[in-house]
Amino acid sequence: MDVKLERILRYPVKGLPGESVETATLEARKPLPDDRRYALAYGSGPLRDAQLAGLNSDKRLGLLGLGYEAETSTLTLSRDGKKVARGQVDQPVGQSVMSQFFAAYLKDNPRGTPRFVEAPEVGFSDWDEHFLHLINLATVTDLERVARTTVDPRRFRANLWVSGPPAWGEMDWVGRRLQIGEVLLEVADKTERCAATSVNPDTAESDLNVPRTLRAGYGHLDMGIYVRVLAGGAIKAGDAVEVLPL
Repeated sequence: MDVKLERILRYPVKGLPGESVETATLEARKPLPDDRRYALAYGSGPLRDAQLAGLNSDKRLGLLGLGYEAETSTLTLSRDGKKVARGQVDQPVGQSVMSQFFAAYLKDNPRGTPRFVEAPEVGFSDWDEHFLHLINLATVTDLERVARTTVDPRRFRANLWVSGPPAWGEMDWVGRRLQIGEVLLEVADKTERCAATSVNPDTAESDLNVPRTLRAGYGHLDMGIYVRVLAGGAIKAGDAVEVLPL
């Protein structure tokens, strides 16, 4: 079975669209560089107590375009192809620019006014440790068969898109190791899906109940797998993915 890494994607701001990168250098036990490094937080108290914005509750975030220059930590936001905000977001002035933009863009939110924040450590993870998320494009195609409509892989906000395995074949990799380029990965768990995947990445409308479709069609809520980096190094789009023997 030939498995190929088709795309690498990072999400510099949690809840906002991602962007493709051709190469990435990974470190052990850390996420993709600059992935979920920033977020929008509701509440004026400590960051650990804040509620973070996401597509579940802030669907308009999906309408923004995003560009991120890692060398200068410069974030550019666009709407309908037009630049709407730009700032060096590792600096207080740049973060203030973004906070002002989102205060206007998400006005009248019942949770209040969001502030643009940087993660105190390495990224805003939903877990106590840092994972990358991987999806198999054949599994997305099989979901289209069940849903009877096109399903954009971007709904699943994965870092690694792979091709080659049969649909759902990646679920058998849990507990196994993968070699991509110089990087050794361990498959930690399946990814259980939430309502954020129901949001269309082009229109920001909830037009397909993905969790309900998964439950009805397959009897579970899983789509994709979590992987942790065991040994770091470089990966690039087009690399072979080797599923190592047990």
